[in-house]
Amino acid sequence: MSAEVVVHIVDDEEAVRNSLAFLLSISGYAVKVHDSATAFLRHAKGLTSACLITDLRMPDMSGVELIRRLRSENIMIPAIVITGHGDVPMAVEAMKAGAIDFLEKPFEDDVIVNAVARAIEMIEKRPVVNADVDTIRERIAQLSERERQVMQGVVAGQSNKTIAYNLDISPRTVEVHRANVMAKMNCKSLPELVRMVLSVGDLPQHS
Repeated sequence: MSAEVVVHIVDDEEAVRNSLAFLLSISGYAVKVHDSATAFLRHAKGLTSACLITDLRMPDMSGVELIRRLRSENIMIPAIVITGHGDVPMAVEAMKAGAIDFLEKPFEDDVIVNAVARAIEMIEKRPVVNADVDTIRERIAQLSERERQVMQGVVAGQSNKTIAYNLDISPRTVEVHRANVMAKMNCKSLPELVRMVLSVGDLPQHS
């Protein structure tokens, strides 16, 4: 299947485009690069067997805006957002708009390759198993109220200091709760935690 899917890379930085294109090409994927969201949109109509890797911050149109534009034109291809540290709230918005993943720079080669593999699984219309969502709900139910509050802040992209200030607890206590959340949710990274939370519905609201 990977040979049939074209991976479209949208990034305004030539070095990033070329690096990702080389990596994915030697991993067996067909790749096309675009220097802007606008350039990609000129070729996006009718795309089906394709996936998108887009930078979040670009001068002509952000990755969030691009994904929303694709959805509005009923171009339903899986999208992966790559983002710099500190852009987590925007990346979450991208996932709520329809992105399947976001990756924080810098990331290892295997991380992006694995993300593309997950995108291809979606193209193959691999069914979503309801039991997976039920398992995530069960894990969330095991969190204490304070752990839920910390998870809410983490998923919203807040720093430990901000979460500590908002909850009137120490940053060290936030670190402990955050570690407990990651352990109880059985996830190893922030993007994975965000995917889990979004899979069961919208982000929990602040009380």
